[in-house]
Amino acid sequence: MVHEIGQQRFAEAHAAGALVVDVRNRGEYRAGHVPGARSAPLPTLPLALAELPKDRPVHVICQSGGRSAQATSLLRALGYDAHSVSGGTAAWIAADRPAVTGDEPGTPDASTAPATSEETR
Repeated sequence: MVHEIGQQRFAEAHAAGALVVDVRNRGEYRAGHVPGARSAPLPTLPLALAELPKDRPVHVICQSGGRSAQATSLLRALGYDAHSVSGGTAAWIAADRPAVTGDEPGTPDASTAPATSEETR
């Protein structure tokens, strides 16, 4: 069973400073991601494990939920308190929540403008 968190609960956790790991490929991440999300593409996720704490929840996100479910299963098997974000980044942006573009995580604050559908293509 994959531990999953819904968009509303994830938005609340994000507002409270949740750790977010985006497992999409670099191009998808650059096009638009949840502010503050760390990029760790699924194929290279094992290389990022040393940077992930085991003492707090890890919210794993992808585009729609498939890759994050795989990553969550892996992380939980390794002892992480991981949760797959239901609906992924697509649902996050569709709900007009903020997103940032580029290679950097960005700042998860209220001043971040929502990505438009043009920015996420």
